[in-house]
Amino acid sequence: MRFYIGAKILTGFLQCEFSYKGDNYKKKVREMSNAWNQTRRMNILAVGPSMTPKYSQWRDQRVNDNIPVLNPETARSLEEHLQVLPSEIEIIKQDFEKRSLELGKKIEQLEEEKMQLGLDVDIQKLEAEKLRKGKSKAEEDLDSLKTDYKKLRRSMRTAGLGKTSKQWRQEIQEEKTKVDQWEKKF
Repeated sequence: MRFYIGAKILTGFLQCEFSYKGDNYKKKVREMSNAWNQTRRMNILAVGPSMTPKYSQWRDQRVNDNIPVLNPETARSLEEHLQVLPSEIEIIKQDFEKRSLELGKKIEQLEEEKMQLGLDVDIQKLEAEKLRKGKSKAEEDLDSLKTDYKKLRRSMRTAGLGKTSKQWRQEIQEEKTKVDQWEKKF
């Protein structure tokens, strides 16, 4: 008969095997039985009246003093037990890929904004160029009008059209006096 008791080494169990032959097999069986009874008595003594309910519950769940009984509510399935947990490098790699994807989206968004701003700049340049051309044409027209006005003033002066009403009255008066003088002479 063989006895295997977890990790405990009990007194009297140094020789776990014995045969039913020979003179001292009864002695060996008695020693083993005494050692077992001594351990059970010690457990009962330790469990005594000072035991808390929490400890009692924990103690009742134990089998052979070292294996807790599985609770079906908290027990995990075989798939959960066999599930491969990612290593630290894999976790870092996943985080890196996630961050890289986020940054890629942000870069695309910024490039699109840059393109829109480039189009806006081109439109502004075209409008500014139109305004410059319009301004230069208006300035040319103004210069042309100024020169035309100067020419017209000059021609009016030479033709006598550029005189004021006072100048015209004075000139008329002078002409009348000349006419009177000529009439007196004739």
